[in-house]
Amino acid sequence: MNFFEAIRSVFSQYVGFSGRALRSEYWYWVLFTVLIGIVTGIIDVALFPFEDASPLSSIVNLALLLPGLAVSARRLHDVGRSGWWLLLAIVPVIGWIVLLVWTVTKGDAAENRFGPPPQPTAGSPAVA
Repeated sequence: MNFFEAIRSVFSQYVGFSGRALRSEYWYWVLFTVLIGIVTGIIDVALFPFEDASPLSSIVNLALLLPGLAVSARRLHDVGRSGWWLLLAIVPVIGWIVLLVWTVTKGDAAENRFGPPPQPTAGSPAVA
């Protein structure tokens, strides 16, 4: 799955918390949100140079929150964990490390309780 396919997939499942997500889909989404954050931050500074407010960044972050949670839950489903484990993000450092390890772990090759393994698109490497 390439960058654009991953972003299209996440937006097409905007509030889809069921199923599983490939590692590439999740990490391309993370890259996309970081790039969008940088761009909106630059635009906010250009438009509002003497204010502490960043309205554009806030609106964009709010719009990307739900699909980000959905793809994160689907990524955890791929490694056999419930999406509720995302609440570990509340626990500083330890929770973050655990979630990082789970998101970089290769997904289950066989069907698990969350469904069949996600299929990579044609022409992309089979990375789960």
